[in-house]
Order: sequence, then structure tokens, then C-alpha cells
Amino acid sequence: MLDLSAELVAFLMLGGVFTLVLTGFPIAFVIGSVSFIVGILIFGPTTTYHILYSRFYSLSLNYPYLAVPLFTFMGVILQHSGITKDLYESLYEVLGRLRGGLAIVTIIFGTILATCLGVIAASVTILTLIALGPMLSRGYDKPLAAGSIVASGTLGILIPPSIMLVVYGPQAGISIGQMFMGAVFPGLILAFSYVVYIVVRCHFNSELGPPIPADQMTPFSMKKLWRLLKSLVPPIFLILAVLGTIFSGIAPPTEAAAVGCLASILLAIAYGKFNFQLLSHASLETLRVSAFVVMIAALCYAFVGVFMSAGSGDVVSSLILAVPGGKWASFAMIMLIVFLLGLFIEWIGIVFIIVPIFSPILSHLGFNPLWAGMMICINLQMAFQTPPMAMSIFVLKGTAPPELELSMSDIIKGVIPFVLIIMVVLFLCTVFPGIITWLPEKIMGPAH
Repeated sequence: MLDLSAELVAFLMLGGVFTLVLTGFPIAFVIGSVSFIVGILIFGPTTTYHILYSRFYSLSLNYPYLAVPLFTFMGVILQHSGITKDLYESLYEVLGRLRGGLAIVTIIFGTILATCLGVIAASVTILTLIALGPMLSRGYDKPLAAGSIVASGTLGILIPPSIMLVVYGPQAGISIGQMFMGAVFPGLILAFSYVVYIVVRCHFNSELGPPIPADQMTPFSMKKLWRLLKSLVPPIFLILAVLGTIFSGIAPPTEAAAVGCLASILLAIAYGKFNFQLLSHASLETLRVSAFVVMIAALCYAFVGVFMSAGSGDVVSSLILAVPGGKWASFAMIMLIVFLLGLFIEWIGIVFIIVPIFSPILSHLGFNPLWAGMMICINLQMAFQTPPMAMSIFVLKGTAPPELELSMSDIIKGVIPFVLIIMVVLFLCTVFPGIITWLPEKIMGPAH
């Protein structure tokens, strides 16, 4: 065993993860390998085995994480249920005559999808398949079309029921229900800001998002209104089944996720899409995603166990608290670290590594734990849209039909304004923390 200082251990573990992630190895294996090797070096095999096994096993049995497979199953069933296409077409009939109308419809549709799915890959895939072709065929600017799909598709990781909030809450000791409520207004403000951005840009340059040509317009009618209202029934039914169950206090998020699974199956049956093939596909996809999440979560939890046992958590804490400028400068440093990590590491790895380290620091600085947690989650919205990691960008690029000739530069150019909007919303939530805390405090009381 080596007698290494806490500072050197912190450098080896954090630097090792950062370096090995760049090699392309899966994040779970990277984090597990670093924690195992460093643990053997400083604690020996027996102690390392105890730390890794006990933490891996305890997290694997953490009850709140049962919501992860349940929400994943719900999202996959809905993805293939047939409710999405009708809703998009109905919204387009109502808003298509506006400048940038299709992009606005994409943002609204993406926001509704976020309340139903909570799985980024599914949301971005659906939006790409349904919205990208119609926008580009009607002369929409490629960056604007791509940016609106990526931004609205990524809302699913923030607007409840969000897998990120389910993962973050137990790590920080915050109720998942409070996290869900705290995410409602920031998510809606982001969606509204995206719509405002599109309206303003297309107002000054109609070529970016031309309206439906006059010869293709049909007058608005009660039939169109009825079709829109009918297409809104399924998502409203699902929202009431999940969020209504939580917000009314009938059941906690884990049980509400089970209610959502039942609701999604009923919707698939109603649309005639439910069959053994769909059930099999949803089950296998749920197993894949859940195993991925639990594996990364457990190995990150073990990583943090070695990191904290070596005293490296105190090193990070002292470094952040020593930043000149008081508590707000320290908070800005934490947010910058989260943003930079989001460029290179998947969000789930970031959450499981930083939350146990940063939560005590944020508490020491006197920040509301719910507010601070939601600020980090909003920040991580950018991780899905900023290369080189940028999962939403890669999903869009991989799903887009080749004949549309959408380049990676088009997508990156399109997401930049939406990333800037997220930064503005972060600033608003800093100046007006009630955006996050008002609803959960009103319904459930202050977070402790």
C-alpha cells in the first residue's frame, strides 16, 4: 500500500477518469477501473473490496431507483403508441400559418413529449422523424430546424417525469416529488423562451421559417379545433396519471411511475398498437437502459466511496470554499465545473460523482438544497447540446434521413442560441429563486 496524500489521490482519480473517458471506453468501466486501481494502491485489496462491494450493493437495492425502469418502460410504449403523430399534425394545422410556425410547433410538441417520455433519445428521435422533413421541405433554415429539435427534445431530461431528477434526488437527499415540482416552472420558462426566440428571429427574417403558402392554407374550422382537442387527450391523461398522482399526494414518484406504465399500456391498446412485439421491445429496452443506469450509478457510488475515504472530498471542498468572492463565487465555480464536465462525460456519471462531493459544500455555503440541485440539473441541459459529448446532437444526426443532407455544422450552429437561452434562464433562477422553490414549498413545504 502506498502513502499518498489526499491531494494526489484527488488528482489521480479525477484526472484518470477525465483522461480515460477521452479514449472512448464506456464510462462505467472507466470509473470502476479507476476506483479499483486507486483503492488497491492506497487501501489494499481487503478494504477496497469492502468499500466497493458495500456501496455497489447498497445502491443497487435503493428503492427510489425503481422509478428508472418504470419511466423507461412508459416512454418506450408511448414512443410506439401512435399518439405523437396525430398531435404534431393537429398543432401544425393550427400554428403552421405563422412565421416559424413549424419550429414553434416542434417546441410545443417537444414540451408535451417531455411530460410523457422523460427519455432524451426517444424524444429527439420522434421529433427528428416527425418534424425535420416537413420543416426542411418547406424551406426552413437548417440550423433553426435542427436547433429547435435538439432543444425541445432535451427538455425531457428536466421537465418531469425526468430520469435525471429520479437519479439526482436520492443522491442529494431530496424528495423526488420536490425535484419534480421544482422543475416545472424552469422547464416551462425554457420552452417559452425557445418559442420567443423563434418568433423574434422569424419576424425579422421570414426566410428562416416561412409560413404555409397562401395557396395551401385552409381556413380554421371547428373540425380542426376538435381534432386538436382530441389529440391532446392522451398526453393530458398521462400527465394526470403520473404528475397528478404525485402532486395530489396520492402516491410517491416510484408508485406514480407504475401508474404511468399502466396508463401508457391503456393508450397503446386504445390506439390499436399494443401487441406482444411491442411489449417484448419495451421490456428489452427497459432492461438495457436500467442495467446501464444501475451499473454506472453503482460504480460511481463506489468511486465516491474510495474518493471520500481517502480524504479527497475535503480537498475539493477546501479548493472551492477558498475561491475569492464569497459564496456566490464558490457557487459559480461549481456551476463552471458541472458545465465543463458536461462537455466530456455523460450526465449520469456527472451526477453520481459530483452530488456526494458538492452537496455538503452547497449546504455549508447556505444554499437551499432543492434550488441548488435544480440549478445543476438545468445546467446539465447544456451537456446534451455541447460537443464533444452532446448526446442529443448525435441522436439527431444519426436519425436524420441522409437525403436531407443535414451536416454536423448545421446542428451545432443551430443549438448555440438555445444554449445561450439556458444560460439566461439559469441567471433568472439565480436572481429569482422562487421560480424553482415556490411550487414545492407551496405543496410540500421547504426542502431540508
